[in-house]
Amino acid sequence: MDNNSFEEKSANEIRRQKVQNFHMNINNDDLAVGERYRQLENLDVEAPETISSYSDDDVKKQMKRSSRLHIKAKRKEQKKERKYIDRQNKRRFRIIWWTSVALAGLTVALFLMVGVGDMLAMNRSEDGYATIAIPENPSLSDVSRVLADKGVIREPGFFELYAKLTKNEDFSQGDYKIKTNMDYEAIINYLGSMQNRTDTIKVTITEGMNVQEIAAYLVKKGALSSPDHFLELCKSDYFDEDYEFVKHDNDDKRYYKLEGYLFPDTYECYKNERAELTITRMLDNFEYRTTYDQNVDGYSKAVNVSKRIKDIKDFDLDQILTIASVIQAEAASVEDMYNVSSVIHNRLASDADEGVLRLDLDSTKYYPYRKRSDIPDDIRKGYKSTYNTYSIKGLPPGPICNPGMQAILAAIYPNDTDYLYFCHAKDGTPYYAYDLSEHEYNLSLAGLI
Repeated sequence: MDNNSFEEKSANEIRRQKVQNFHMNINNDDLAVGERYRQLENLDVEAPETISSYSDDDVKKQMKRSSRLHIKAKRKEQKKERKYIDRQNKRRFRIIWWTSVALAGLTVALFLMVGVGDMLAMNRSEDGYATIAIPENPSLSDVSRVLADKGVIREPGFFELYAKLTKNEDFSQGDYKIKTNMDYEAIINYLGSMQNRTDTIKVTITEGMNVQEIAAYLVKKGALSSPDHFLELCKSDYFDEDYEFVKHDNDDKRYYKLEGYLFPDTYECYKNERAELTITRMLDNFEYRTTYDQNVDGYSKAVNVSKRIKDIKDFDLDQILTIASVIQAEAASVEDMYNVSSVIHNRLASDADEGVLRLDLDSTKYYPYRKRSDIPDDIRKGYKSTYNTYSIKGLPPGPICNPGMQAILAAIYPNDTDYLYFCHAKDGTPYYAYDLSEHEYNLSLAGLI
């Protein structure tokens, strides 16, 4: 045997030995491969019936195939495990969810049960009273807190919810004496009525006060917190729809269109009440006093201002009020009012031949201010009032103050005189004159020159 034949024989022997060892490993040691073949059959993967090659490449392919099968099996096992975990998580979530729902439902039910009981005053049976003070510009929480602090309610949160659902969130400042066993609806209605307030203030508007003076007085008495809104309303058209008599053709020429219409009287106001309410109270009184029969000192029969103005036909209501406001500002007494009225009427009817062209009334010079020193510093220099009867002909654009009933009647029924001038001494003594020379003499008597 030559050397080459020996080498071939040795190589073949070695190869047979490897194949034999491979078969032994498959049959005896690697039973998992057969199992994987069966898995392949179940997965509709065609498994090889026999190993057709005993080469190293076949072994590598078989090992790679076995690895892929192992990975697939592993993934399948992981997927099954994830599904199990997901089922467990869902079960836990459902338990937590329904537990939370049950607790929330129990809480809501308890809240509703306690709240409804308080709403119906079922847990507040004592027939007592509480004095409460609602602050200025109150919020709903302010009101509920005050009511709870005083024992009028027990569940402020439920009261706020009820007020919002029933659209009753707006409350006004005021002091009240309220029962502690009222249900929510009764409480809201009670606080909504101004007549139930106990913080009332009596104010007396005297004849001749103008709008600015009235505003300052109301603030001083505590009926208003500030004069600003009151004055703005007196300039505005806010009340035109409710009161026909406050509308005029020359409203744009007036400082305050409500001047003359805030009837002087004693009123019962509330502490820091809304300016709209204060003005409405005065306009209602004016309408009543000028529309219906009134008993007036000096008149044997009841007088009706509106009817009497219609009877004379020379002036309308606004003109009479303007004349009356000047009379109120100029006259020293009720008797003097009728003579001052005669001077104004005579001057309005006079002509240039009588040497009288204007009313020349001191009370109109600085309106809406009472005197020059009342004019603000920044406008005092060069200030000219459009109501100044020394510079305009006829009546001012509107009243200069708020006259009382005697001044109004004096404006309607002046004394029958020929007077064209009047003046007053410092003690109020009146002097009247027919012409300028007599007037100058009266001025000296009065100590005015």
